[in-house]
Formats: sequence, C-alpha cells, structure tokens
Amino acid sequence: MATRIEFDPKQIKADDFKGKKVIDREGIEYGRVKHIHINSDTLEVVGITVHKGLHKDHFLSRDYIDRFTEESVLLSSAPIRVDSQVVDIDGRKIGKIKRLHMAADTNELESIEVSDGLIGSRIFRTSEIWGVGEKVILRQTKDNYKHP
Repeated sequence: MATRIEFDPKQIKADDFKGKKVIDREGIEYGRVKHIHINSDTLEVVGITVHKGLHKDHFLSRDYIDRFTEESVLLSSAPIRVDSQVVDIDGRKIGKIKRLHMAADTNELESIEVSDGLIGSRIFRTSEIWGVGEKVILRQTKDNYKHP
C-alpha cells in the first residue's frame, strides 16, 4: 500500500538551493550556493558553502543568513572573505585579506591577516574593522597604522 506524502508549503528541499545566488543587503552577489550544511543532531541549517569562480569556495555560518527565498539566499550582513580588499577609513588601499583567524572554541572571527605586497602582511583585530561591504574598511587612516 502506497503512503501519500504531503509537505508543508514552508518546507523547502535543500537540493532546490544548489546554484542559487547569495546576495547581501546592498545587492552584492557573493557567488552561488554549493552546499547547505545541516547539524546531524538538531537537523538545523548551520551554514552554506558559497562557490565563486575556480576553486573559490567560502563557508558562511547561519549567523550571516537572513532567509532563503525561491530565487536566492539573502544575507543579513556582508561576510569578510579571503581576497577581499582592505582600505583605511579614508578609502586608501591597505591590501587584500590573506587569511582569517578564527577562535578555536567558538569559530568566531578574531582577526584578519592582510597582505600588503609580495612579502609583507599585517594582522588586524576585528575591533579595528569599521565596516564590511564591497571592501573591508578599517577604523583609522593608513598613516596611523604605519606609526602605532
């Protein structure tokens, strides 16, 4: 005997999101959904893997996700990612993010390592970040960072 399966209209299949756009509140597209990560104990979404270009995958935790729509995944805030441009408060270029340093116990971002050329890099704590959008903006001018 066959069993009829009925779904609540608010339930969405995770497979339906593969390839959907990932967009922040400013309309910036970060790539497309590659995977949805689910906690095996609670069955809750814990994050998504976003794919952008060749071998450029980024994990975004649930904290960044505002909602899933039929067309896309909307982010509540812009994520900080490797290769993002970093500028000072006046908009002058500092460099690109080379590495993200996460807290081992909470997996929260503690600092970013910014490459300022071929051989140099500098670490900035999250408290030194003023804002995140197309670029990561630091709280001080470039001159203040050269002479602490």
